[in-house]
Parts: sequence; structure tokens; C-alpha cells
Amino acid sequence: MTADRNLRQAIKAEAEALGFAAHGICRIDAASAAGAGARLGDWLNAGYHGEMAWMANRAAWRGDAAALWPEARSIILLADPYTPERDPLAALTRPERAAVSVYAQGRDYHDTVKKRLKRLGRWLIDLAGGEIKVFVDTAPVMEKPLAEAAGLGWQGKHTNLVSRDLGSWFFLGAIFTTLEIAPAPAHRDNCGGCRRCLDICPTAAFPAPYVLDARRCISYLTIELKGPIPRQMRPLIGNRIYGCDDCLAVCPWNKFAASAHAAYAPREAEAPLLAELAGLDDAGFRARFAGSPIKRIGRSRFLRNVAVAVGNSGLPRLVDTAEALAADAEPLVRAHGVWALARLAPEALEASYRPDPDPMVAEEWRLAMGGPG
Repeated sequence: MTADRNLRQAIKAEAEALGFAAHGICRIDAASAAGAGARLGDWLNAGYHGEMAWMANRAAWRGDAAALWPEARSIILLADPYTPERDPLAALTRPERAAVSVYAQGRDYHDTVKKRLKRLGRWLIDLAGGEIKVFVDTAPVMEKPLAEAAGLGWQGKHTNLVSRDLGSWFFLGAIFTTLEIAPAPAHRDNCGGCRRCLDICPTAAFPAPYVLDARRCISYLTIELKGPIPRQMRPLIGNRIYGCDDCLAVCPWNKFAASAHAAYAPREAEAPLLAELAGLDDAGFRARFAGSPIKRIGRSRFLRNVAVAVGNSGLPRLVDTAEALAADAEPLVRAHGVWALARLAPEALEASYRPDPDPMVAEEWRLAMGGPG
């Protein structure tokens, strides 16, 4: 017992030395024993995952971490804060600028967290033996239920993890190990009667507390969705071009949030101008977002999102920007540029119209010419 306590204390000290704000430990079967797999199955059956087929394809591994690596016995969960220094909702009041999710304003967390997880894992092997595997949001691992089982926090009504000590602003990393390490007690839910995160959602993406319909979530629509954004959802997106922080930002537990890791400091002093982003060619896009999670969606999807924000701006000075987007080389960008132009300057549509060989773009023109809707 003393040896196990000493190991847990050593892990805590080393994790803190590497910059992690908190850690927890659970058994490999903790999430499945708590019913996470069954809840995942219900969520998938409801179709709430949208086009994220990978969620369903590896559901068995997600629902039972032991199926992912049968030899593992324990999981160490680590929390890495990215707490914003400025109000993440402030950019929503500036329609000429783009609102970017806080987590994507600095360096890509996948690399930042994984490097330190590997260092902690190597240290653990040297100290106590065993084998390890590390995961940071890139494998079929249900980090949030595991972190709840490990005592790091609880899954709030917005389905993200909430901590009494860190609020809602932190990334999660996991170290699977073949070592048997005594687990921490699971965390209890402290949301109480609060529903701020549910009520602020601009797209009503929560059919019930603790349930997210990804198909209505702005993060899904601007990041995961590969094709056109449904027309009825576009006006609800506002100027959010990459993700959405609304439900996180209003959580009252954020008053206890820890300072962010230096790597997650915003690259830009303020929200970028939509007109500037709309002018990026492929090389410019890659250069501007090198080392950022934004780069993974590619220029086409990114400018699709920018076009929606331009259309929602209500700013006549962005009509030229909308016209340029409607003439872009990429059909996905052109389609949403046409929609933006119809929103900003319906009277200019006839003069701007051009036949388009792409069916998606042609349909946008047809709808646009019938009205700005």
C-alpha cells in the first residue's frame, strides 16, 4: 500500500513538473463499467454523430478501453489548461472579424500534449517498469468518461469535462499502462440546476442535458462537416469560422480556471478580419496556419466558413469580398460565396451571375436568384 501511494505521489510530482495542471488514475475498464459504451451506442443510434462515421466504425474500442489494448491495466489522465485571457465571446460582437475557438488560437495541442505525455510515460517505465501507450484525441479513446472515472472532473450538461479546479478550459491526454495503479475515486456531478451552457447554444444543439446533437453543433459544422453547411444553419453561425466556445464560456466553474500553458497563447493580438482571410490562396492558408489545428480542415472548408461569416455580417463593405468568394476556384467556396452575396447584396445578383458547371454551385445560384433567403 505504501509503495503504491509513493508511486501515485511520484506520478503527481512528475506530471506537475512537466506542466500538467492535474491528473487522475482509473482502471482500464472504468468507463465501460460506468455505462459509457451503452450511452455511446444510444447516441450513435440516434444519428447524432452526423457524418463522423469513424465514431461508429470504432465504437467497440471507444466503449471499452480494454478492447483497444487488452494488456493495459490502468490509465493516467492528464489535464492541460488553455484558459483564455480575454473574453472568448467578445469577437461575436464584431461582425467584420472572425471568431475562432480558443483552443485553435495557439499551437496545435495534439503535438504539445503528446510530447509531454511521452516524456511522462518514459519516466514511468524507468521508475516502475511496464509498457505504455499515449493518446491525445487521435484514437478511439473516450477521454471524458475516463477522466470522470479518474476523478479529474465530471461531464457537464454541455458534454465537456468540467473541473472544480480548472473550469472547462483544458485538454485531456491519456497514458495507458500495463501497471496496476490504485485508482482515484470518480468525480460526482456538480452542475446542479444550472443550464447556462444549454440556453446559450445558438443552434439548439442539445436535445437534452448531457446530450449533444453534433449535426447542429457549430464546431461540427465548421470543422468536421466536409460538404456544404445546411442552409438553415448558416444564419445561426454568425461570424464563427472555426468552432464555437459559447457553452464553455458561460460555465460558472470557469472562475476557478487555471492559467493556460504558454504554448496556447493566441498567435494574433485580436480576431482576424474576414476580408483578409477571404483573400488567402492555398499557399497563404498553409503558411498562416502552419502548426495550428485550423490547417487540418484545408483552405476550401475554411473559406466556406469565412463565406458564411461574410454573409452574416450585414456589412455592405464586404460585398466585394462576397463577390470574390463567389468566383473562387473551389466549388465549395463558390457555393457559400453565392449565398453570402445574396445575403449582402441581393440587388447585385443578376449582374454577378455566371453559369456554373458544378451542380452544388448552380443550385446555390438558382436559390439565390429566387431570393436572398
